[in-house]
Amino acid sequence: MTVRIGVMDRLRPAKVAVSPRASFLSGLKTGSGLAAASFLLAVSFGAISTSQGWGHLAPVICSMAVFSGSAQFALLATLGSGGGIAGAVTSAALINSRFIPMGIAVAGDLRGGRFRRALEGQAVVDGSWAAAHLGGGRFDRYLLFGATAIQWPAWVAGTALGVAMSPDPDLLHRLGLDVLTPALFVALLFDEVRRERINRLPALLGAVLAAGLIVFLPAGPALVGAALAALVALFRAPASPPAGPESAEEANRAEAAGQADKAVQPVHSDEEVAR
Repeated sequence: MTVRIGVMDRLRPAKVAVSPRASFLSGLKTGSGLAAASFLLAVSFGAISTSQGWGHLAPVICSMAVFSGSAQFALLATLGSGGGIAGAVTSAALINSRFIPMGIAVAGDLRGGRFRRALEGQAVVDGSWAAAHLGGGRFDRYLLFGATAIQWPAWVAGTALGVAMSPDPDLLHRLGLDVLTPALFVALLFDEVRRERINRLPALLGAVLAAGLIVFLPAGPALVGAALAALVALFRAPASPPAGPESAEEANRAEAAGQADKAVQPVHSDEEVAR
């Protein structure tokens, strides 16, 4: 019996633990679609900012430092309508305030001291954050890094191309390409809602709030107001709390260690079993 169990353990296919490298590559694959849409949208940003007199260097620096399409277009809209610098920065800051609860949510899965955690937190952007969510409030940090690593250069390169070529700012709208980014975010939202029922009520409430607020407010403040629907999840217990180790990485390490221990265990021969 002992021999049979040992042989069966060796023949049974072991579940392969997801390595950090595999998670990072998965993030690159997931973020590639978002990167393509971001590139096209960034071309529009570069063209519009140049037409508004930003010059050739300021738009690229803005994309490198801010890396937020909604905030950067809010800057364009405010400055283009005659608003001052203070109003434009305030509008962009209000839109980017959504990163505060997103950062708090992912903070438990970041590693290192304050400086390293702050540096890792720079990878928190909308699409990457949604794609890296494992459920139960846990995140795959390497998938998060990979998804953002491919989007940032695409956003900066698209801005530079828009500045250099200066295409018609309305070109993307006429071609219907400006719906790519919203469509990808909707796909991520549906996937998140499908995986966890607890997210359905906040998603529905957020849609209702956004539809109501957009009638009276600009898109930026309406988006911030709709984000308040996420607070509903704080008062509801998760349907199935995560079990096991504290993080997906720790689970992978523990599983790998278990497989290693099993591999080094001796398999007794028939004579040893008979003894």
